[in-house]
Amino acid sequence: MHISEGVLPAWEIAVGWGFTSLGLFWGLRKLEGEKLVLTALLTSLFFVASLIHVPVGISSTHLMFNGFLGLLLCEAVFPALFVGLLLQAILFQFGGLFVLGVNTFNLAFPALLSCLLFRRWIFSEGIRFYAGAFLSALVAIFGSGLLLSVELSLIGEHFLTGAGLILLIHLPIATVEGIIYIFLLGFIKKVYPNILETGK
Repeated sequence: MHISEGVLPAWEIAVGWGFTSLGLFWGLRKLEGEKLVLTALLTSLFFVASLIHVPVGISSTHLMFNGFLGLLLCEAVFPALFVGLLLQAILFQFGGLFVLGVNTFNLAFPALLSCLLFRRWIFSEGIRFYAGAFLSALVAIFGSGLLLSVELSLIGEHFLTGAGLILLIHLPIATVEGIIYIFLLGFIKKVYPNILETGK
């Protein structure tokens, strides 16, 4: 879900960098001790997961894991995704350096919303835990798609058409990620629950 160079006007790029800069400033202030190590580890997870493509009809999409990072890192998700997207832009030409601010905000802000809405749920048991893990994936991925649709609509693309296509394409990946989140978070709760506390 990257926006390529040359698509957005300069003012949208500037606004994206503005919001991302605020997120980075906030997130970097929270990085210390074990949370710094966890952030580095999850940045690697995001980078690798984005290389795993899932067929969708005649096209394909890839895992994003921004909701998972959001649940575990909260505000530190901004620097984590920024570094991951920077590496993708440099190594694979995904997106680009000028639109890095917009792409970071598109993924990080919905991930932060997942943290604010569902983080407490993952400390629960039963249906509340499963719902929190699964819904965090839906909010993060569809939230990113909604932001992308809004940005494209501002340059003349039809909003409902764009949003509908993005929703359709990413519904399978959101479902798959939601199931993966349930298993990963369940494993973490049993084996190394301190990771969940580190993200606070």
